[in-house]
Amino acid sequence: MFSRVSKSISRLVALAFLVTVPIAAGAQATPAAKGPVDDSVSKWDIFIGYSYLAPSGTVQVPQSNGTIKPFNYNAVNFGMIGSVSYFFNRYLGVQAEVGVHEWGVEQPGKPIGTKGNNDGFTTVTGGLVLRYPQANLTPFAHADFGGAMVDGPDHNPFTWGPAVTVGGGLDYSTPWLHHRLAIRLFQADYEYMHADFGTGVGGGTASINAARLSAGVVFHTGGSVTPPPPVVMSCSANPTSVFPGDPVTVTATAGNLNPKLHTIYGWSGAGASGDSTTVNIATASLAPGTYTVNGSVKEGKPGKEGLKVGQSADCSAGFTVKAFEPPTISCSASPSTIKPGETSTVTASAVSPQNRPLTYSYNAAAGSITGSGTTATFSSTGAPTGSVGITCNVSDDKGHSANASTSVTITAPYVAPIPHTQALCSISFANDKKRPTRVDNEAKACLDEVALDLQKQSDAKAVVVGNSDAKEKAKLAKDQKLALKHKHMKVEDPAAERAINTKDYLVTEKGIDASRISVVSGTADDKKVEDYLVPSGATFTSDVTGTTPVDESAVKVQPRKPLAGKAAHKKAATKKAAAK
Repeated sequence: MFSRVSKSISRLVALAFLVTVPIAAGAQATPAAKGPVDDSVSKWDIFIGYSYLAPSGTVQVPQSNGTIKPFNYNAVNFGMIGSVSYFFNRYLGVQAEVGVHEWGVEQPGKPIGTKGNNDGFTTVTGGLVLRYPQANLTPFAHADFGGAMVDGPDHNPFTWGPAVTVGGGLDYSTPWLHHRLAIRLFQADYEYMHADFGTGVGGGTASINAARLSAGVVFHTGGSVTPPPPVVMSCSANPTSVFPGDPVTVTATAGNLNPKLHTIYGWSGAGASGDSTTVNIATASLAPGTYTVNGSVKEGKPGKEGLKVGQSADCSAGFTVKAFEPPTISCSASPSTIKPGETSTVTASAVSPQNRPLTYSYNAAAGSITGSGTTATFSSTGAPTGSVGITCNVSDDKGHSANASTSVTITAPYVAPIPHTQALCSISFANDKKRPTRVDNEAKACLDEVALDLQKQSDAKAVVVGNSDAKEKAKLAKDQKLALKHKHMKVEDPAAERAINTKDYLVTEKGIDASRISVVSGTADDKKVEDYLVPSGATFTSDVTGTTPVDESAVKVQPRKPLAGKAAHKKAATKKAAAK
């Protein structure tokens, strides 16, 4: 019996293969056979097709003569099957199925089907169905429970009994009817049916194990099991970092929108408002910090936007408002060194990173400074000499400020050095015992140098200081005392005479103006004359103390000429030399 079922199943499989191969080939030849555009699947699948049933079972049928005769069921070559499946989601659903296997054709000696054998089957079942949709192929499995109306193999009456169906199959999706038509390549099931025909004549009990093979077409309908993808939304701010007053634009990009539905946008946060895909943020009144703008999108029928799951989305974008940067400044003065009472120009160079309006001011530690732009004038009037600090200040309209420093040096006024009397050479009168006040030839070198100094400094003067030794001073004092008693007594002062004779040499032989030479007597204990150069502005008496002016009218000049004895001797020597 089982071998007979196996042969029937083999024939049905071969038949299904022969039927579906050309259909699949034709579908592959069509470019649109790549499958649905999306991966959604139907809610309802309606299947109708051909079915072959191979039952296996024996009924012990009581006969009218009181005997029991066994009868077997034959295969049903022609049958119909139909099912309706509803899917809760992409994979799981429920189904109701009806199978009718009772059509046959009688041919002499060659029965086909079971009609002539008076056995047929009608099953009505329902249960769960599980599918796994792929691009073009969808395998499935199902388990159904219900009832079967079974006809007996020996004129047993049609009788209802329980039925169980377990099996599965494979569907091939086609591009036809907008991908709603599929071909069930095969459906292979195991069915168990039970029928109790009674205990009388023509009765018996049937427990049938059947193999069922089916093929046909499947119609997908009822929309998609997979809900449309939810609306998505993203936001971006441009730029993301600004200074107060700079504009910020926030843009929303929504995805998975249904063009058949109405869409509305909304904005909130950081002063944002509007109903379009972009919103402009005014930042002039915003304090420095980080801000967030929130966007939303809803779709749906007008007035019902966003009421369903997946019809709304939110997004957010952030931006930063930066604090204005303070200005920078540099400061310089030209000239940097001036004299008292002079001025200097102070120049400030300031920059605001955000080009804010700038205001300048200046301060000076001494003196005065005026100006309010990029330059100012420093006056040193009233300022002490030395370095004077100057500060350049700048501020913007946001309260930020900066400063820089420079300095101006005020030099002390030039003060010419106070001239002082300069000591020159001195002349000794100790060599000529007979003429101790006469200027001799040895003194010429010294006096020639004095004359040269006077010639170089035309505004300078000379002071000749005559001195005498202690013996001469004692004699002078004695003579001056006697002159008080003898009014016509002549008193000679060696110191004064030496000074007068020295002046005479400079005047008569060197051509020095007499008004440029003064004569005084000193207190030194020596027979000499000291010569001094007095530059213009110098005061001799302040530089050299202890001198007494000489009354030039009271002293007679002693000219430079040789003694008489020496002159006569020299003359005789000359004549004697000539005579030889």
